[in-house]
Amino acid sequence: MSSHRVIVEAATALASSLPTSTAESVAAAILTTGTASLKAEIGRRVPHHHHRDLALAFVDRWHKEAADLDAHVVAVALQTAAVSEQKHRDSQSVELVWTGPDTGDIPFRRTEQAIIQVFDSAQERITLVSFAVYRIPNIARALVRAAQRGVRLKVIVETPHKIEGEGEYDTIRALGPEVEACSSVYFWPKEKRTPGDNNSVGILHVKCAVADGEWLFLSSANLTQQAFTINMELGMLVRGGTIPARVEQQFERLIQRGELTPLRELM
Repeated sequence: MSSHRVIVEAATALASSLPTSTAESVAAAILTTGTASLKAEIGRRVPHHHHRDLALAFVDRWHKEAADLDAHVVAVALQTAAVSEQKHRDSQSVELVWTGPDTGDIPFRRTEQAIIQVFDSAQERITLVSFAVYRIPNIARALVRAAQRGVRLKVIVETPHKIEGEGEYDTIRALGPEVEACSSVYFWPKEKRTPGDNNSVGILHVKCAVADGEWLFLSSANLTQQAFTINMELGMLVRGGTIPARVEQQFERLIQRGELTPLRELM
C-alpha cells in the first residue's frame, strides 16, 4: 500500500472517531509542531483519553508507514477527512420503525432490528431510556457486545425495581447481570418529581436510545418482548443531524443536575 493511501485511510478512520473540532485541532498540531514535541502537544490539545489515544496512534502509523510524507500533506489529509465526516454527520436520514400488522404497502423497519442497529453502530457511548424492561435477550446481547468494544453504557429506567401494579417488570433483573455489570444505571426518584392533581407524580415514559450523538431510536415501544412482537408500535430511526446529540445532551444534563439518580446510591 502506498504511503499516500495509508494516510488517507488512517485520516478517514480518525476523523470518523473524533468530534470534528478535535480532528481539526490534531491537524493543526501536526502542521505547527515539530516531530519531537508533537505527541506532547496532542496530549495538551486533546484531554479526552480515548480521543488522545486514537490521535497518537494515527501519528505512530504516519511515522512507521508513511514517514516520507511531510506534515503539511498529513495535516491536509486529516483536515479534508474531518470536513467530509462533518458533512456526512450533518446529512440526516430518518426511517420509520414499526411493529404490528403488515399492510404490504409501505416498507418499515422492524422495531427490534432498528434498536439493535443503533447499539451495533456505537463506538463510544450509548444512552438507553425505557419505562418498562422485560424479556429482551437480543437487546441485552447487543448491549454486551457494545460494552466488549469499549462502549460506555448509560441505562435510564423508570424504577430500578418492580413497577407498582406490574409485578413482572423488574427492570434490573430484566437487564440481566451482564448488562447491569457494564452499565451506569439511573432512575428518576419520586421525590424529584413535581406532584400533580391528588399529589400523584409523573412517570418516566420515554423510550429511546442514542449512540454517539449520531444515532437516535425513538419509539412508543418499551423494551419488552411484547412490544417487539405482537403490539402495534410506531417510531423512527434518525441518523445524523443535530437531533440525536440534543437528546443525548438532555439526559446528560438531567444526570448532572441530580434529577436522575445512579443506582449505586441505593446499594
